[in-house]
Amino acid sequence: MSAVDAGSPAAFAGGADRVLSSDEVTAFVRSALASADLDGRSVCVVVPDRTRSCPLPLLMGAVHDALHGRVSRLTVLVALGTHAPMAEADLDDWLGAPPGGRAERYPGMQVLNHEWQDPATFVDLGHIPADRIAELSGGLLHTGVDVKLNRAVAEHDVALVVGPVFPHEVVGFSGGNKYFFPGVAGQEIIDISHWLGALITSAQIIGTRGTTPVRALIDEAARLVPSERLALCVVVQAGTSSLHAAAFGTPESAWAAAADVSAETHVRYLDAPVRRVVSVMPRKYDDIWTGAKGFYKLEPVVADGGEVILYAPHITRIAAMHPEIETIGYHCRDYFVKQWDRFSDLHWGVLAHSTHLRGAGTWDPEHGEHDRVKVTLATGIPESVVRGANLDHLDPADVDLAALAADPDTLVVPDAGEVLYRLR
Repeated sequence: MSAVDAGSPAAFAGGADRVLSSDEVTAFVRSALASADLDGRSVCVVVPDRTRSCPLPLLMGAVHDALHGRVSRLTVLVALGTHAPMAEADLDDWLGAPPGGRAERYPGMQVLNHEWQDPATFVDLGHIPADRIAELSGGLLHTGVDVKLNRAVAEHDVALVVGPVFPHEVVGFSGGNKYFFPGVAGQEIIDISHWLGALITSAQIIGTRGTTPVRALIDEAARLVPSERLALCVVVQAGTSSLHAAAFGTPESAWAAAADVSAETHVRYLDAPVRRVVSVMPRKYDDIWTGAKGFYKLEPVVADGGEVILYAPHITRIAAMHPEIETIGYHCRDYFVKQWDRFSDLHWGVLAHSTHLRGAGTWDPEHGEHDRVKVTLATGIPESVVRGANLDHLDPADVDLAALAADPDTLVVPDAGEVLYRLR
């Protein structure tokens, strides 16, 4: 039995008004893991991929130092969801190891990508019935779901989540049990959780504190995980690799503590809506599937009839792993809901992504689709592909960021994608 009581508050360091030193982080991680009953047990550490800001070398260095020689087996599993797998060289760099030097930096530690496209990856944990999902979703969905999870998690004694917490378009705030579902989960639970978020709408759920309906569904699935679940949840200082805070405990308690700090540090408030937003996307987002966060995090402050421009000349494709989105295109929620017979057989997770980037709007068979804001891609994606996906196109060579920043009706946001903007 673990020394971490399921009902106890998380161990905590830091706060919204400070930044932890590397030594403080290392000391906290070592002390936290020392408090857990891990001796002689196998541990699977679930970590984010590069689309999340996180000082992973610092955290994993401390985790490895605390567990190597103490646990029977140590495995790191990258929670890709349905993102592209990380190459071996990228894994080395992400973990802070020199090229080809991961084994020397982290002796005895295996590192795996979540191979979400391979059915053999998964183990079946059980089923959440339709009546229970109706209860959790407040009646928005009434369909059962099979819960499948990467077998690496189920085949270890302990599953330890190590990752950041940010405002999130599907669940409210990311982190905690979300690293299992959808991070290393089967398509079924990914689809239903994301579609539930889409039905609520990104603008309504993003940055919502507490247990949202999607978080409740994720937590319900997590109760089926046979391994003991622990989490080291951190709050990254926006635009840096430093940490405001770290929390350790159950995924529920550690996530809640970190989400409280994220709500203070990752949300900016405006007094009035703006007509235009330019989200300057960092290179860690290499397609629109991931780079769409530059829209999610800014939609709430754009005036009706306004525009969000995703400025990312380095992005050359809409979705590396989900090319079907180019055929479906981007549409508001009601476009799908009111034509459900046309779309219900498609992956609901793809439909959810479509609605999240298109934003609020209406559709009916007489008047068609009317969207609240204009979404424009200033990227390396060909204009024909962009317009074919029901988005507007702008040549990035025609974008003058300095001039736009001087425009009182325009908000230019550097390193967009993690900080949420809201109206007071």
